Amino acid sequence: MKKRSLDVLLLAVFLLLMPGCGTAGGQAEPTAAAAAEELSGESVPEETAAAVPPSGEPAEASFFRSEPAASQTPAPEPAASPTPPEETALTCSLWIRCDTILDHLDRLTEEKAGLVPESGVLLCLEAVPFDEGESVFDVLLRVTREQEIHLEFVGTPFYRSAYVEGIGNLYEFDCGELSGWSYKVNGAFPGCGCSLYELSGGDIIEWVYTCDLGKDVGGTNGWEDAA
Repeated sequence: MKKRSLDVLLLAVFLLLMPGCGTAGGQAEPTAAAAAEELSGESVPEETAAAVPPSGEPAEASFFRSEPAASQTPAPEPAASPTPPEETALTCSLWIRCDTILDHLDRLTEEKAGLVPESGVLLCLEAVPFDEGESVFDVLLRVTREQEIHLEFVGTPFYRSAYVEGIGNLYEFDCGELSGWSYKVNGAFPGCGCSLYELSGGDIIEWVYTCDLGKDVGGTNGWEDAA
């Protein structure tokens, strides 16, 4: 009896897997259990029917179907934003000197004798910061205010010019008719007003007091165009 039931079941599975034995004409496809019952006249246990796959699909597909594995490749990290380079601060050096007066004390106005240092140097500063576009006069004005050093000048806004008359209470003509203040940049007289000369990083500014129209401080034809 058991052998007959098994033969009937195998026959039903074979019929279901044959082409053309699927659904047709809108009728539902008979299950394996129904086909076995019809052929054998005996009921097929629920467990056995459940184990039979539907037609057209291999048995392994219904039991061993698995989801595709997730990608194991890590997502690339976003590239770090480049760090902007730090801007280099612009600096210059500033000297204020009146050492030429020491060689002509006989010409110096009597009440000004105590204003001249023994070294002849009123100020010496290294690495003075400044902004791009600032002039020699801009730096002089700011530093003398910070250092509380006297500065007197005549400005002409229309021409953007400034003429320095006195520094440290030492004025033009205090040490003779040819005396007064002039300036150098990197050892040379620029030949333009101090308010018009734009500085570059590393420049060395020297404000010098001349007693001979610039000849005693390295000039050749005076300081009138450079003050």
